[in-house]
Amino acid sequence: MLPLHGIGGRQDLPIPFGLAVTGAGIAIAVSFVILAVAWRSPKYRGASSGTPLPAGLRTAFDSSWLRWAVRVFGLALFGWAALALLAGVDRLTNPIFGFVYILVWVGLVPLSLLLGPVWRTLNPLRTLHLLACRVLRHDPRRGLLELSPRVGLWPAAVGIFAFAWLELVAPDRATLLVVQAWLSLYVVYVMFGAVLFGDRWFAAADPFEAYATLMAKLSPWGRRGDGVIVLRRPLENLDSLTPRPGLVALVAALLGSTAYDGFSRSSRWIGWSQDSGYSQTLLGTLALVGFVLFVLVTYSAATVLAGRISDSSRTRLPGLFAHSVVPIVLGYVVAHYFTLLVLEGQRTINQLSDPLSRGWNVFGTGLNGVNAGITNHTTAVATVQVSAVVIGHLLGVISAHDRAVALFPRGRALAGQLPLLVVMVAYTTGGLLLLFSA
Repeated sequence: MLPLHGIGGRQDLPIPFGLAVTGAGIAIAVSFVILAVAWRSPKYRGASSGTPLPAGLRTAFDSSWLRWAVRVFGLALFGWAALALLAGVDRLTNPIFGFVYILVWVGLVPLSLLLGPVWRTLNPLRTLHLLACRVLRHDPRRGLLELSPRVGLWPAAVGIFAFAWLELVAPDRATLLVVQAWLSLYVVYVMFGAVLFGDRWFAAADPFEAYATLMAKLSPWGRRGDGVIVLRRPLENLDSLTPRPGLVALVAALLGSTAYDGFSRSSRWIGWSQDSGYSQTLLGTLALVGFVLFVLVTYSAATVLAGRISDSSRTRLPGLFAHSVVPIVLGYVVAHYFTLLVLEGQRTINQLSDPLSRGWNVFGTGLNGVNAGITNHTTAVATVQVSAVVIGHLLGVISAHDRAVALFPRGRALAGQLPLLVVMVAYTTGGLLLLFSA
């Protein structure tokens, strides 16, 4: 079998069935308790909320020197990884596989939770575009064409699906040629769009930036409408997420692809797909599309039905409630990739000392082993996995409840939430069962 995630799978055992059932039961029970006793008026104020940082810290964080220090670090880091990409050997000891699949794709989640939307500054493609515009004395915000607001996040949703396909489905995804081809297309896709539409294209089309920005909405860092850096409660920060075209598709691509990751580990799927006689790539692609469409259709249908029950506008509701799925996405990500980041992240950092496989030890990590002690604590790992899914579900229910009481008529707010609650419970129960079957 090809390695999962391009380089390997998590090393923990499947979670006990009893723990999965317990987690699902807690999620369902507490969800209805929240609806029964929670607040009757909205508590979150989104972009208008937050405690401003002291003036000195705000000045330092917004300073040009700090931004350029982060940009230079990003260029240096990705430039070093590019050595492995362009001149490294085509073996799994090449750190580019772990760098792309683990440190960037998985690592940007804790990075964004801790530091907020720092990827926007760290993004090397943004920096290269900015430097080119400085040399040409061109405003980076301007392109050859005007980017229509209708584009929204649709290009980023396509990019998220494309990376999920590379990571989980593509044949020979653990080979240098495949990774080189995908990253080449990604760079052309993003940079050519930036030339056409200016730097707004990065937020609309770069899958890594869109993903990081979404996860950063669950960090305590934010900006008020007047641009002041503030500290917020994470769910209040999440409430500031602005609905845009393609936001629902982006969230569906993230949740659906992570669910497919768990499904693709199940023994039934592995056995059936290998014995079916059909192409593994074709079956994997169809299954991935199916999971993404399932999330997109069930979520959209639930919000539209909620609008009907509550006698509210139905067309805008999927985008207005999309923020409530973000904690569920985070719970899935933590449950599926926690040990992968811990174990393969160590291995990748060690390998980065020798990007060309010539026996270098530039950063002094080349001779380090991987501390796999976490694999001796399977109960603790299983508890983390179940807790991540359940807590993500509960935070999603709370976010949806606060938005519902803000949008729906008072007498129908609780009833209007039921379709979305049912769908959220299904996502959580399904996620736990996928972890159990892995």
